[in-house]
Amino acid sequence: VQLQASGGGLVQAGGSLTLTCKASGIDAVLPVMTWYRRAPGKERELVAMQLKSGATHYADFAKGRFTISRGDANVVTLQMNNLKPDDTAVYYCQSLDAGNNYWGQGTLVTVSS
Repeated sequence: VQLQASGGGLVQAGGSLTLTCKASGIDAVLPVMTWYRRAPGKERELVAMQLKSGATHYADFAKGRFTISRGDANVVTLQMNNLKPDDTAVYYCQSLDAGNNYWGQGTLVTVSS
């Protein structure tokens, strides 16, 4: 299974970006797809996750600003609104399947003040 993340870029504070992660190499629906991020000098942290059931979970900082969705079974998007400079980070998508842990390559989001 390979995860390909895209959609990062440079945006001004208050702006929006949509990240997309596509999983390939698997026919079954992945049970969960998750976005993490790692800001410069900080630990990696969970941003949002969505189960194949549709249930979602958000980090507190993401609630009300970010929306995770899985339109296609193994494609997950992260709509990010009202971005802040503190949201600057490399965003990674991650998934699990049968005990295997998969990571995408990361996409850089830079929010200027």
